[in-house]
Amino acid sequence: MRKGTTALLGLVLAVTMPVLAQSVHLKGGANAEPNFVDQGLTLNAAGSLAGLGNADVLVTLTATAAVSATCTNQGGNQAPGQNPADVTVSGSQSIPADEIKNGNTPFNVTTIAPVTIIPGAPGCPNSNWTEEITDLSFTTATITVEQPVGNLVLTVTCTFSDPTTNGAVPGGQVTCTSS
Repeated sequence: MRKGTTALLGLVLAVTMPVLAQSVHLKGGANAEPNFVDQGLTLNAAGSLAGLGNADVLVTLTATAAVSATCTNQGGNQAPGQNPADVTVSGSQSIPADEIKNGNTPFNVTTIAPVTIIPGAPGCPNSNWTEEITDLSFTTATITVEQPVGNLVLTVTCTFSDPTTNGAVPGGQVTCTSS
């Protein structure tokens, strides 16, 4: 009788507990990479995940970019070509468990644009000028996947052979590694 109770308890737990992620990876094979689009002040990454369990997923995109900025003096005259330090931006997408089908789900995540007016105008002739970020040229991107939220199951680190320009990033300019 005790053996039967233990087996029944194990079956109940197996059926009622959410299945945790197993071997999460980008769908499309060993060399799969997400698609990236440089949207000026934001970066978008889209792709599909496979090997997921039955729990909510959080996909986060973090990207580093070279900054293009313009300095404007109090008279309204601009000095283009100002290039302050690199900036890091990020964004997240939550995917509910009920959107995961057979361990697969698409993702489509975009970073949040940085504050475009840089306080103190450090890249300008003096702090009386206004420094405004006008474009970002992305150099690296990292996608992390958590399932359930708080449990890191995949990190995809990508580098762009040339800093991005506005528009779709050609696949030949992207190199990614997964861990």
